[in-house]
Amino acid sequence: MIVFPNCKINLGLNILRKRSDGYHDLETIFYPLPLRDVLEIIEHKQPERTVPIPFTTSGLSIQGDTSSNICVKAYRLLKKRFPALPFVQMHLHKLIPSGAGLGGGSADAAFALQALNKKFRLGLSHAELIDAASELGSDCPFFIINKPCFASGTGNLLEEIDLDLCGYKFVVVNPGIHIDTGRAFLNIVSSAAEISIKEIIKRPVQRWKDELKNDFEKIIFKDHRPIVDIKDELYRQGAIYASMSGSGSTVYGIFEKERSLQLSFPPHYFMKELICQQ
Repeated sequence: MIVFPNCKINLGLNILRKRSDGYHDLETIFYPLPLRDVLEIIEHKQPERTVPIPFTTSGLSIQGDTSSNICVKAYRLLKKRFPALPFVQMHLHKLIPSGAGLGGGSADAAFALQALNKKFRLGLSHAELIDAASELGSDCPFFIINKPCFASGTGNLLEEIDLDLCGYKFVVVNPGIHIDTGRAFLNIVSSAAEISIKEIIKRPVQRWKDELKNDFEKIIFKDHRPIVDIKDELYRQGAIYASMSGSGSTVYGIFEKERSLQLSFPPHYFMKELICQQ
């Protein structure tokens, strides 16, 4: 079975308060975009039971030991619940930059859960898949829903919203800078938002530049001038709205579909123009 996990961007991100458990309450909008990895899962007929699940990759590099990849964790999670689940091998062709604020790893895990559920007829409901995804990471449940959502709590409380940006095109740019999200949270100064992102997002996109903020930008921009330069360049090229996604380092711009762009970034930067499908 082959599936195509897509990425997401954050439309705004408010860090509201630090919780007693050390985590932070936040609010943001998760919006799916059609930049996709490719994940293939096949049954492994004659596995050596002492050997980890065979997991191979191609495309963009992925940090860490492949045996601990989140797709493998997704399989192991279901194997605990369904001991008769057949052994598998997986191949992931990576096209979404890792650790970039695009949720690529979370998407891979969520799509792995759904593919295993469908391929082996496990019978998990939509709600049960969301529950399983929540054990793998805070962003994973969103990719089970995979529609625009208002996220609150630690990002784990999701509410589908009516938001259609298919009339625009997106430019996604990643400079290859790794951002330590945990460290960024340590430096963040939380504050209650005057207006909820949920309300701002209902206003015309043309107003978002002055109203829709990502609190991480105040921290990340201080130490990473190239990320600032990307955002400035997108606005120079006529973006209606531009922002860093999550804790970065990806920056995206929203443009009128008809606008011709002449973007110039260093050759090692990752850049894609994307148009949503209704």
